[in-house]
Amino acid sequence: MGGIMVLLLLIITLHVNLGHGDANMTMRCTEKEREALLAFKQGLIMDEYSQVIFSSWGTEAAKQDCCRWKGVSCDNQTGHVVQLDLRDHYYSSLLQGTMISPKLIELKHLEYLYLSWIDYSGSPVPYFIGSLTNLRYLDLSMCKFGGTFPIQIGNLTNLQHLDLGGNEFGNVENLNWLPRLSSLTYLDLSLANLSNIFYWLEAVNKLPKLTTLELDGCNLPSPPVRSTLSNINSSKSLSSISLSGNRLSTSSIFLWMSNFNTSLFFVDLSFNNLTGSIPDVLGNMSSLASVALYENQLEGAEPHSFSRLCSLQSLILNSNNLSGQFSKFVQILPTCAQNSLENLWLAKNQLAGSLPDLTNFLALKELYISSNQLSGRIPESIGQMSKLELIDLGMNALEGVISDSHFSKLSKLRQLDLSYNSVVLNFHSNWTPPFQLDYISLGSCKMGPYFPKWLQSQNEYSHLDISNAGIVDTLPSWFWGTTRNVRFVSLSHNQIGEMFTNFTLDFANYIEVHLSSNEIEGQIPATLSEATYLDLSNNNISGSISFLCASATMSLNFLNLSYNNLSGELPECLTHFYDLVVLDLSYNAFSGEIPSTIGSLYHMITLKLRSNRFVGELPSSFKNCTSLQVIDVGNNKLSGRIPKWLGASLHNLVILMLFSNNFNGSMPSELCGLTNILNLDVSANNISGTIPKCLNNLTVLAHKGYSSPTLQHLLQNSHGYAMDTYMDDATFIWKGSMHSYRNILGLVKRIDFSSNRLTGKIPSEITDLVGLVSLNLSRNRLTGEIPAKIGELQSLDALDLSRNQIDGRIPMSLARIDRLSFLDLSYNNFIGRIPTGTQLQSFDPSVYAGNRQLCGPPLQMCGNQQETLIPSNEEEKDDLITWGFYVSMGLGFIVGFWGVCGSLIFIRPWRYSYFRFLNVLNDWFYVRVISIKRHFN
Repeated sequence: MGGIMVLLLLIITLHVNLGHGDANMTMRCTEKEREALLAFKQGLIMDEYSQVIFSSWGTEAAKQDCCRWKGVSCDNQTGHVVQLDLRDHYYSSLLQGTMISPKLIELKHLEYLYLSWIDYSGSPVPYFIGSLTNLRYLDLSMCKFGGTFPIQIGNLTNLQHLDLGGNEFGNVENLNWLPRLSSLTYLDLSLANLSNIFYWLEAVNKLPKLTTLELDGCNLPSPPVRSTLSNINSSKSLSSISLSGNRLSTSSIFLWMSNFNTSLFFVDLSFNNLTGSIPDVLGNMSSLASVALYENQLEGAEPHSFSRLCSLQSLILNSNNLSGQFSKFVQILPTCAQNSLENLWLAKNQLAGSLPDLTNFLALKELYISSNQLSGRIPESIGQMSKLELIDLGMNALEGVISDSHFSKLSKLRQLDLSYNSVVLNFHSNWTPPFQLDYISLGSCKMGPYFPKWLQSQNEYSHLDISNAGIVDTLPSWFWGTTRNVRFVSLSHNQIGEMFTNFTLDFANYIEVHLSSNEIEGQIPATLSEATYLDLSNNNISGSISFLCASATMSLNFLNLSYNNLSGELPECLTHFYDLVVLDLSYNAFSGEIPSTIGSLYHMITLKLRSNRFVGELPSSFKNCTSLQVIDVGNNKLSGRIPKWLGASLHNLVILMLFSNNFNGSMPSELCGLTNILNLDVSANNISGTIPKCLNNLTVLAHKGYSSPTLQHLLQNSHGYAMDTYMDDATFIWKGSMHSYRNILGLVKRIDFSSNRLTGKIPSEITDLVGLVSLNLSRNRLTGEIPAKIGELQSLDALDLSRNQIDGRIPMSLARIDRLSFLDLSYNNFIGRIPTGTQLQSFDPSVYAGNRQLCGPPLQMCGNQQETLIPSNEEEKDDLITWGFYVSMGLGFIVGFWGVCGSLIFIRPWRYSYFRFLNVLNDWFYVRVISIKRHFN
């Protein structure tokens, strides 16, 4: 009986307690705090993502208690809201906000506020944030806040954790507010502009409890040495310093860090301007475990400062100017750290020599030494380093054979990069690797002629590159079954054939597929259209491209089918590929008109349809593709006038290739609106009329140089995430022959109007295009003279004005273009002497052929040119005064003298007659003189 009574009492007690608990749970949240939270919610854009996060928020009876709302926490005793945290939810990074409601100030007991990754699109941080004085943790990182930097945060004197990194504030005027936050242990102001805060180190030194400092990308100036020696940080517990992406250039920053010899664990000074050798003071920081100094200008052969870092776990020195023998570098690594060093990253330096035995580093997980000058063989001992997870030796000068033994114990290996070395992979045909790779990059490593069978065991990789591997084989049927997780696959530049036989794999997960420059035949399977990046160029593929219409995902971003045997008309379904950025169908046999539906591909940047059989006019719908930078429809059968909308709507055009078509009519002046144009080619058409005088409006051509030698585009998927970059190329006639350019395409500024029916004069405005590198106006009907200021085109490397009706003299200024290496003025009506200059006389005479009234070197001498050029080290000579001249003069004297005097001596009658003549002549002169004298008297 007693037991039953005790049991009843327990049940009643539990019932009462549960009842009180339910009452407390339904009414814990105060009305003001609930309204404040709902007002905060009103400042967010409610979309499908927001609905998921705030599904528990509301005013309904079941949702009255805000302490039960997702992301909200309350004090168990007082019931006040103490935490608002929206960062840990799956959709939080997709939230968008308009403003933070001022009612949030009602959360007076709030201690933790985490709003990171909510997109506030430039809105300022509300002023009242400084009134939430109970805050201990404040995280507003990556919210895209703008406006003035919120210095009122200096009022939050209880703050221990402050993260404002990744926002878009204006210049920070001062850091006077920072020392008031004396309880701070964590500070992140990354991407805040501190370029004018030269005393930033002094401000940081006044935070006595600071353990973590992150000022990445703040444009920090290098501190003067004096600032590092005064006001030393009173905190002895600073363990992590990240100052990457600034302007630090002096060693004073290392001197400041040396104050934390026993506490500093992590240092990141990457992406700065640090020069000289790695300072020895770094070796005094005995607690250092991770050192990141990559992307600087550090140099030297043997940085001995590392030899004392016994706790070293990660050493990242990529992209510097370190030199010397790699084996000696390894020798100065601390012996005491052989059991702790896990990451050794030295890529993109100038380290040379062979790869030494590294088996003493028992803990090594990542060996990243690509892009150096390493040579010799890869030692087999590397296969004994059982903890290795990453090996990257790509882009060196390594050689020799790699066999099974190089990987014998590498069961943890996940990433392997040996690309662009002269190594040969020679494995037993039945070899099964001990690892499952996620990343395989073996481009230019020889592993043919048969397709590598060991890949059959690898079915977890996301990246596979075996391009240019010397494979001369058909693709085995098992291959596509190993690519379930692949995001990148490249088999290009081999001799793989019959690739699409019995091809049935689902490509839903594929991102990039590179199969160019093989011997693939047949038609393209429909599943390939579901790739995001597809390159099948330089193959023997035939048939149509109707495979595109079978796609369900429409995620294609890049499509290159150039240099194949594809034919037929372009399908209308191309309009569904909204994300298409690059479309290259050049060098095929496509026919018919270009479908107007392509004009709905608004994101397209590059369109190449050259060398096909397209007819008709350019669709006017193209004017909607305002992102277009490259249009190449050359060598087709297109007709009609050159559209005015090309210059009126497509202001981003950089390359416009319309050559070798049947375009007619005059050249529209609207083309002068192409202010970004670099390469304008309308040659080999039927264009008539005059050259527009407004060409000087082509802004880029009117300026020397260019911001980049390449034309690169960022490829993004449908969610806006960057996937890859694409570098454009172009093929055109350069100096009389066909050339292709990619790496310096941005430097080749050219205009080609040749082989048309243009008339009139060359407009003088063309001399304003001082950035021009090539100008071709040949094979037209141009008249008049060459503009006198042609010499202003000092960047000109090639000039072709041949086969026109241009007359007058060649301007003297043309001789002043020092860079001119190609010139053709033949078959015009030039007259006069070729201007004297080092350039114009160096060309072959054929350059001036067909100009009958043109003279001077290198052609024949001009008619009024009496003097001749003589060597400077010889005396000037008269070519008429020769030995024959003196002989003739002597013979003439003898004949003349004896012909007269001899006759008088030997013939008496002639002698008497001669003397009588002299007497008569004497008498006549005497009488004449007397007569004149009397006349004057």
